[in-house]
Amino acid sequence: MRFFLAVLFIVSVVSCGGPEPRRPVEVKSGSFFKESIERTKKLLAQEEKAIQEIISKDTAHEYMSNPNGFWYYYETENDTATYQLKSGDQILFSYNLMNLEGDTIYTAEEIGPQSHVIDKQQLFPGLQNAVKLLKINEKATFLFPSPLAFGYQGDNKSIGPKTPLKSSVELHTIIIDNDSLN
Repeated sequence: MRFFLAVLFIVSVVSCGGPEPRRPVEVKSGSFFKESIERTKKLLAQEEKAIQEIISKDTAHEYMSNPNGFWYYYETENDTATYQLKSGDQILFSYNLMNLEGDTIYTAEEIGPQSHVIDKQQLFPGLQNAVKLLKINEKATFLFPSPLAFGYQGDNKSIGPKTPLKSSVELHTIIIDNDSLN
């Protein structure tokens, strides 16, 4: 009887170990992310090269680069306007969207006039920064690489994934946010 109790005690102690964690069937090394970063860098380099070719062929306009990663030129400048847009200002503007070859994707009429509050509402990343450069009654054309346009997703309509864009943007009205004056 003692032997039976001793065996039963040893078996119960040994079987009381915690649950064994399951091991992954496949170990991921993180190389997917490294490869994705490399693909993105190559894509951006190709798009920037295409944009630089457009700029070099277009001798009629003086392009400027922006630290946010896009290029632009003014079609209409307003030398008398001094007010620079600030966060919270509301604007009314219009824009069109084209591919880099100049084929129209959306006309300004299709998009319609847009009301936007600076830094409070979302636009696609390039346009978000582009409108801040304009003064009232100015119009400029912007060249956006795909990460600053609609990126890897596109707009799920007419703009495909990884599509760099060209856009003419015109600022019509500014309603100054009183808090931005302080």
